[in-house]
Amino acid sequence: MVLQAFQVDAFTDKVFSGNPAAVVFLEEKLSDVLLNKIARENMLPETAFVLSLGNGKYSLRWFNPDIEIDLCGHATLAAAHVLFSWYKCKEQEIEFDTHSGPIKVRVEGDMYAMDFPLREPQKAALPEEIYDSLNIKPNEVLKARDYILVYSTQEEIELIEITRSVFDEINIDPGGVAVTAPGNDCDFVSRFFTPQATILEDPVTGSAHCSLAPFWASKLDKKRLLARQLSERGGLIDCTVEDGTVVIRGKAVIYSKSEIYI
Repeated sequence: MVLQAFQVDAFTDKVFSGNPAAVVFLEEKLSDVLLNKIARENMLPETAFVLSLGNGKYSLRWFNPDIEIDLCGHATLAAAHVLFSWYKCKEQEIEFDTHSGPIKVRVEGDMYAMDFPLREPQKAALPEEIYDSLNIKPNEVLKARDYILVYSTQEEIELIEITRSVFDEINIDPGGVAVTAPGNDCDFVSRFFTPQATILEDPVTGSAHCSLAPFWASKLDKKRLLARQLSERGGLIDCTVEDGTVVIRGKAVIYSKSEIYI
């Protein structure tokens, strides 16, 4: 079996930045065990597996090197970019069938716009392991799928360090941990960490903005926001908060094309 594969840098317009994802095109359903092995072999933050369902619809699943996840922004963006730019998809809009429901993606100027579910964060208590692992403590704690830790300044977000030996002691699944603050040259900034994951800090986390965007939209009293993720690679995310939906926009660039032999 030969599978067509791409590596794409998402939420950026230049290689070696943004968040890298593998996009693998399937001709038939493969076992979860095999999909997980491919993702682990790729050793990227995410591998997206795409299977055409016809009429502009595709099945889309996301695996990191450890497990399958329920929602991933940057790998969705990467998959859409390959379909629109490399395969010259003729549809104006494509729809991905995912574990989190249908996700529609369309071209808007030089960006792709993705309709993601809105996940309103609520006030929450922070597990002791997460609190103790942070060198700078948050002002406010909220949670939807992930924890949202709110700080006062971008400089604090840049200086945050995680004591991983403490962070990984948590014995529940907390999702991920997003730290966020107002931005100096954008509406808000963030970083994103996942306990017990092979890759501790995610370079750019589109799905976290399902909660970050509605929080800051309410805080700043505006619906469209520009966000920056302050990882080493960095990335730019354009968000619009609508009824029950967060439209997440970004750019992407293909780094490589390859074949997988199984």
